[in-house]
Amino acid sequence: MSLAFRKESAPAGRDSRSEPAIPAVTGIGALANGQNCNIIARQGDNRTGQMAARARERVVEAPILDAIDRRILAELQTDGRMTNVELARRAGISAPPCLRRVRRLEEAGYIHGYHADTDPPKLGWQITFFAIVGLESQKEAVLSAFETLAASWPEVRECHMIRGGGDFLLRLVARDTAHENELTQKLTGLATVSKVQTLQTIRTSRDLAGVPL
Repeated sequence: MSLAFRKESAPAGRDSRSEPAIPAVTGIGALANGQNCNIIARQGDNRTGQMAARARERVVEAPILDAIDRRILAELQTDGRMTNVELARRAGISAPPCLRRVRRLEEAGYIHGYHADTDPPKLGWQITFFAIVGLESQKEAVLSAFETLAASWPEVRECHMIRGGGDFLLRLVARDTAHENELTQKLTGLATVSKVQTLQTIRTSRDLAGVPL
């Protein structure tokens, strides 16, 4: 632990007797040059410490996952609609601690949200395709602008910055071939885009949510 040492003197025109006494602590540093130096330990204004304490309280530390946490996450990845009672049964614990664990995992960021896994063709989106996009520049402003633009297209379902063979990998959906061609032309027509390679999905044999647990 390092300590800052400095000499304290009363400002001109101010009666030092009206100030609260500052406790003097002497030590190795106080013996420098044969002078006694007070360690500044003011007890009046501790707002900085209080703000830091409040900030620490707002930070949720990521819990260390045990086997039960992983079982809960695995079950929710498969079926996010199951009741807490059913989830607790599968995890091998009672309902109240199960609910507490789920809330703790949500607060710590292990669970981002819950959604329905819909069927695109039944909803009129017959084509899923990927696009590898190369940009004219790799400046951060150009990359960020493209990400903002991609986020504004409802047909863009995923946008990943990549290395090797391009700058971004997009997953898009289209109603039909004409719509796919329209989206491809919109991409190639962007001023900052230098190349676009599209890959159309023929069929999908595996599409799992989450990660292995």
